[in-house]
Amino acid sequence: MTQAVLDAVRDLLPGLRDRADEAERLRVVPDANIKELEETGFFRLLQPKRFDGFEADPVDFYTAVRDIASACGSTGWVSSVVGVHPWQVALFADEAQQAVWGESTDTRLSSSYAPTGKAVVAEGGYRLSGKWSFSSGADHCSWVLLGGLVFDAEGNVVDFKTFMVPRSDYTINDVWHMVGLSGTGSNDIVVDDVFIPEAFTLSMGETGSCRGPGQAQNTSDLYKLPFHSIFTGTITTPIIGMAMGAYAEHVEMQQQRSRAAYLGEKASKDPFAMVRIARASSEIDAAWALLVNNIREEQAHVAKGEQIPLRLRLKVRRDQVIGSQRAIDAIDELFEASGGRALTQGTYLQRAWRDAHAGRVHAANDPERALQMFGAHEFGHKVDPGMY
Repeated sequence: MTQAVLDAVRDLLPGLRDRADEAERLRVVPDANIKELEETGFFRLLQPKRFDGFEADPVDFYTAVRDIASACGSTGWVSSVVGVHPWQVALFADEAQQAVWGESTDTRLSSSYAPTGKAVVAEGGYRLSGKWSFSSGADHCSWVLLGGLVFDAEGNVVDFKTFMVPRSDYTINDVWHMVGLSGTGSNDIVVDDVFIPEAFTLSMGETGSCRGPGQAQNTSDLYKLPFHSIFTGTITTPIIGMAMGAYAEHVEMQQQRSRAAYLGEKASKDPFAMVRIARASSEIDAAWALLVNNIREEQAHVAKGEQIPLRLRLKVRRDQVIGSQRAIDAIDELFEASGGRALTQGTYLQRAWRDAHAGRVHAANDPERALQMFGAHEFGHKVDPGMY
């Protein structure tokens, strides 16, 4: 069944590419894109089987995201960050899972995990307030996952949790006016003193330990993988997809392009152009190969019932941030070698250049922090377990 989803997604790519300009103009992924992806079963790939999901291999999910982003960066980004949320919902208490999918297994969630909100301990749960930025795809979702620090009655921070909030309890502020990923509708979420029951929360301490109450119902090895491995991969994969789309368009453009400075010779006969695409393709392939290989290594440990080594989890983050940079470097190389036609509005290449650099500033792509953690561990220093 998973292969059928991947095949159906690939059939959508020409239409997604045709609507890429529309996404930028609307500042949100067109409804048609979401509807078509929903019909393929894409948003169910990481969803539990007991809620009509596929419990698919994460690599299959990433492959679908990569392909979508190769046609439209904004749609790839939103499909990735919205499509991964069923994985985390599966870790919540069953009461929360039932609230999300009990009436409709097509329910989607957006997110904003930075702990910019404040939760105060209350009887049976928490009072949550705050404003969260960059909730990509929020207009297409009826729930949101929000990060927040938890304070006790004395004002002390006692936890860092993810809060699951229904659409009736938050407001979306339309503030998304950006030059890159402009079609993602990554708007602000505002919550004003809303009660969140305990069952609708998940401690990042549990998540960081690959645990969650939902594992009692959802026993697949899929839900035993590290949060930071699965979720940071959803940020790098669309950028790799953008690089693949940029590469395909660059090769096509160069095959058609004549260079007046070289007496009308085809640009594709330029030996330096050949070197550039060799370098770019190698960077793209390396980014993808390491992402897949690292997930496979983690899966192998889980399949044996073993704890995933800390070094491997840190390596996932190391290669994830470098993978994003590799893909962006490839796009830069191609963009600079494409000539003035690459600047034409409507071309994939100029949009990929803007979208990839916008994706680069996501917190998950902060290279120094991820690389420092890996290096610190190699030198025998203690690493904050909440960061990997």
